Amino acid sequence: MRYLSGYTNQVILLLIVFVGLAGCSEPNKKVVVATAANVQYVMQELKEEFERESDTEIEMVVSSSGKLTTQIREGAPFDVFVSADTQYPAEIHKHGGSDMAPRVYARGTLVLWTLDSTATDLSVNSLAANSIRKIAMANPRTAPYGEAAVQAMQKAGIYELVKGKLVYGESIAQTSQYIASGAADVGFTAMSVVLSPEMRGKGRWVKVDSSAYQPIEQAAVLLRHSEDSFKAKPSREFFEFLYSERAKAIFRRYGYSVE
Repeated sequence: MRYLSGYTNQVILLLIVFVGLAGCSEPNKKVVVATAANVQYVMQELKEEFERESDTEIEMVVSSSGKLTTQIREGAPFDVFVSADTQYPAEIHKHGGSDMAPRVYARGTLVLWTLDSTATDLSVNSLAANSIRKIAMANPRTAPYGEAAVQAMQKAGIYELVKGKLVYGESIAQTSQYIASGAADVGFTAMSVVLSPEMRGKGRWVKVDSSAYQPIEQAAVLLRHSEDSFKAKPSREFFEFLYSERAKAIFRRYGYSVE
C-alpha cells in the first residue's frame, strides 16, 4: 500500500507539472495591423502571403490614417501601423509610440474615378462642368489622399469653383463606396482601389498628374505595444516582410511605386 501511495503521488506530481507547463505555453500569435484604407486590398494579399509561411495570424484594422493615429495615441493595442503618409507615423514616433523612425514602404497614386464608362473628358479641370453635381473625396484633415486631391484642384485653379460639390468620406474606403454606389458622379481615390479585384473594370478612371500634388509617400512603424509583449518577434517579422521583394511585387500590382 505504501508503494502504491508513493506511485500515486508521483503521478499527481507529474500531472501538476504537465498542467503547469501547458499553462505557460506561448499564446496564439496574432499581430494586429492598423491599416490605412487605401492599403486594405493589397494588405489582404500581403496577409495571405505572410500567413502561408508563418504560424502568425494577421488581423487588420482599417480606417483613415488620422483616425488610426488617434486610436494609437489613446492606447489601442495595435502592433504595426501602415499609414498612407509619413506625417502620422512620424507623430507617433515623436510622442514615444514607436522606438523607430517611419520607414517608407511605397508611394501611392491619386486617380479620378467614375462609374460612367463612357466619360470622355475625365480630368481635374472637367470637375467644374455643370453636368457634375457631386465629387467624392477623402477628408483632407484625416486622409492623405484627400489632402492630395485638394492640392490637385488648387493647382488646376478650380477648388473654389467646386467646393460646393464636394462630398467627404472619412477614408478612401468610404469615398470609394460613394463613387461605386453612384452617390457621387466622380471622385478622387487611390489607384490601388480601382486595380483591386473588387473594383477592377468598373467605370473609368485616369491618373491625376503627379506634379499637381505632393508625393504620397506611405510609411509604416513598429509600435511600442508589440515590443513590450510576447508578440515582439512576430510583429517585427511582419514589419520586415512589408519591405521584402515578395511584398514589393504585390504593391506594384496595385499601382504603387516601390524602390
